[in-house]
Amino acid sequence: MSADALYAAPLFAPLRRWLVQLPAAPDSVALAELLARHPVVGDDGAVIRFVPPSVDGLAYECRIWTQGAVETRPDNWHDFFNALVWLNFPSSKRAVTARHMAAMAPAGAVRGQVRDALTHFDECGIVVLSTQAELLDLLRQHRWRELFVVRRQAVQACMRFVVFGHATYEQLLQPFRGLTAKAVLYEVSDDWLGMSAEALSAAVDGRLAGDFSAGRYTRPRDFQPLPLLGIPGMTPASEDPAYYDDAWQFRPARPSAP
Repeated sequence: MSADALYAAPLFAPLRRWLVQLPAAPDSVALAELLARHPVVGDDGAVIRFVPPSVDGLAYECRIWTQGAVETRPDNWHDFFNALVWLNFPSSKRAVTARHMAAMAPAGAVRGQVRDALTHFDECGIVVLSTQAELLDLLRQHRWRELFVVRRQAVQACMRFVVFGHATYEQLLQPFRGLTAKAVLYEVSDDWLGMSAEALSAAVDGRLAGDFSAGRYTRPRDFQPLPLLGIPGMTPASEDPAYYDDAWQFRPARPSAP
């Protein structure tokens, strides 16, 4: 299968500049060569490396924090996309790692909601940008038909969807009914919509990294669920308004707690 066919979903746009430099398969050697051409360097000067998994018992995040070593299984799509997200959103990945380390710091600390939230977004996160606040409100309120049918043209003109989660990228290779991401929502100015994919990724990276470093998103429910196949262009079936009658996929919002 060609790379164009494999990565046909429009949500691969943030990674496309990396994907075109790689075989249409998870290749750890090609990844290492790509990283050598585009090194990721932390604030402390440590250089990120993609390394084979180790059995020494050191926690995954600790290995990144202390050694700059991101465990990457060969021939593995999940880890392949994780590596590409490190290349594309380096500041945010470092900020997520720092938050994990801070949450692990107290002696005897249990995993807790903060680390669960970080993992949810790291695996399945997406950033939704809109120049119209009311579109973001419709998403928050799970008013899917109004958002994706009634306001469909506005969604296409005024919103952008930037996938962060590496598990979500893996799932997009074979998208399925009910595929859902955990969304962060940002209202942005018009100039964001005119950015190239590379510039947009950099802008998103800076905004996300700032929020994670500031301690935002402390619970999994701080993220908004977003059924990805509802986004215009993700599946031909969504051109039929009846597609959004699927209440299992496009679920209403839960009643607010009293």
